[in-house]
Amino acid sequence: MRDDVDSVDARLAARLAELRAERGWSLEELAERTGLSRSTLSRTERAETSPTASLLNRLCAVYGRTMSRLLSEVEAEPALLVRAAEQPVWEDRSAGFVRRSVSPPHAGLRGELVEGRLAAGADIAYDRPPVPGLEQHVWVLEGALEITAQDDAHRLATGDCLRMRVWGPTRFRCAGPGDVRYALAVVLP
Repeated sequence: MRDDVDSVDARLAARLAELRAERGWSLEELAERTGLSRSTLSRTERAETSPTASLLNRLCAVYGRTMSRLLSEVEAEPALLVRAAEQPVWEDRSAGFVRRSVSPPHAGLRGELVEGRLAAGADIAYDRPPVPGLEQHVWVLEGALEITAQDDAHRLATGDCLRMRVWGPTRFRCAGPGDVRYALAVVLP
């Protein structure tokens, strides 16, 4: 599986460089727009480092894409049926986060389904939504998850579902003693 992850990281790096070039932005301008350092962006575009979920979120916000859409752009055209073994998986090892695109996004559709897994104690903060007004439905399949959005904290246990529109910062924290696994339905506004 490591070769698959390395390959996705390389294609992701190339796509991020393409998106910046399409806009005619220098690394310095992208750094100003994202609040990320020029060197971090450079290393990410050269695939010298695997991007974190937080870093990808900032880039998605600047490029007006959901994370799933960005990740789908480095995959082949999605099929109508996606077998479990073929669903793209992306990891942020430093944050204890694994993300599986169960139904990869498609240009003609507004919704997608993602499986998220956070390790015990994992805590991921997103400073902004990738697309303002993004609709999300978070259904906890196993474990406990704490989500903060619009300054409201929600503690979800197995079977609970939270529906929200994302306009500002959000935080996903594994609230239980064990890992948490959840389904995330994402709907573009």
